[in-house]
Amino acid sequence: MHSLHSKMASTLKLSYGRQNVRFTGSNMRLHQSFSSLLVFAVLSACGGGSGGSTDTSVTLTTAAPPAFESPHPDIWEAAGASEAGFDGDALDSAFEYAMTDGFYSQAVLLIKDGKLVKERYRGITNAEAATLASISALPEGQNASYWRDLYGDRDAASAVTSWSTAKSFTSVLIGMAIEQGLIQSTSQSASDFIDEWKADDRAIITIQQLLDMRSGLVPKCSSFETGVVGECGDYLSASSGGDILYATDQLSGCIDRDLAVSGSVYPWVSSGGDGAYEVGQFYYSNCDTQVLGEILFRASGQDTGLFAQQNLFEPLNIEADWWRDGVETGQANGNYLTYCCLDMTAQDFAKFGYMLLLGGVETSEGKNYASYISTILAQEQTYQNQFWAYCDTQPFAASAGCENVLVMTIGFDGQYILVDQKNDIVLVRNSLYEPILNFSDERKMRLNPLLLSESNWVASLPMAMLGPGTEFGILEFYLAVADALQQ
Repeated sequence: MHSLHSKMASTLKLSYGRQNVRFTGSNMRLHQSFSSLLVFAVLSACGGGSGGSTDTSVTLTTAAPPAFESPHPDIWEAAGASEAGFDGDALDSAFEYAMTDGFYSQAVLLIKDGKLVKERYRGITNAEAATLASISALPEGQNASYWRDLYGDRDAASAVTSWSTAKSFTSVLIGMAIEQGLIQSTSQSASDFIDEWKADDRAIITIQQLLDMRSGLVPKCSSFETGVVGECGDYLSASSGGDILYATDQLSGCIDRDLAVSGSVYPWVSSGGDGAYEVGQFYYSNCDTQVLGEILFRASGQDTGLFAQQNLFEPLNIEADWWRDGVETGQANGNYLTYCCLDMTAQDFAKFGYMLLLGGVETSEGKNYASYISTILAQEQTYQNQFWAYCDTQPFAASAGCENVLVMTIGFDGQYILVDQKNDIVLVRNSLYEPILNFSDERKMRLNPLLLSESNWVASLPMAMLGPGTEFGILEFYLAVADALQQ
């Protein structure tokens, strides 16, 4: 979403207050208590005759096995650095890197062996606020206090956002629908659910191709000024998946896409290549994930938010807010933006990462969705199933056999969940965030450039920054944490 930088910095004039909107439903520790009643009848018969008698005694013993203790925490249990096997000073240095001025970090935390080892939170620094003020085109934005008011104090209870990390959540929801029998498999034709594709060449597209961003469908972009969705006109607008955020309806345009024509030259393919694109070639597309959300809706009969709440958020003790687009119809008064824009705390994002590390959602009945999760954890492509993966810190080569696959979610502005399987580590990092809710208290996307007081927006930093030097390095942070681990 690089094209957002200059547009938002020069155009948006936003004022808002802090809002909290939660899914309905309880957030509870997943457990089940068992009880059993053992009845022992001890009968003793004493000799007959006139002096004999029969004494029947019944002893009731209640034996209750231990209640199931979910590995998915409601509140994270803490562990000290040395207890978890880290050099404390080295770990402090790693976190100091993560909180460097200019990275616009809000939250960074480390889970080791299912325990919270270290976490840090902050609001915008004076230096960061001054930098934003120096480049702002807005009169009020030229005062550093404007930015301090927007992105002030932050703590563990403060919301962060996902951006494209939400894609990985959508992937897991698809896996859940498969295990529940709502979808046959990832090899099933997407047109079994997207009827609009049945009558043409798009019928060949599988759910797996959508998951892997190899659908062959051209990316779509929306006009910042009009909100109209159409084919991306250049590489910049398409390079981060297609800027569809400006559209009121972010689903219809994603469904209404054509297959790329083999051998044709497209302006959106590359900034320096020949512009050719072949069906089946990897091309990062927000629309592919948005269509996956619609498949989930049509397969389950439930909108994404409700399905996620029942099957993922509640079992993992997560409180979440998922943004929708601005249509008045769709899944539930708006199509859920399954390619982005999922709000929760950093600690709750860590619960998702820990679920991956455990290999599924564990309940008293067993481990659910283990088959799909195992596929994610064992992937041998840099991008697959809406997840990123590295062999240690390198993208996958052609040969297999990686000893430690790092599985990651990655979102715009530096939103990360990293799972280190070998060392039982989950890392979470999020940039500064505050939802802009001028239009309504609902997290419904609505961008009106002519009347911004009626706009709702996912406002993270350093989105507004125009220059380099603001990009947090997740692999650099991971290496610093790994180096602090005493083997």
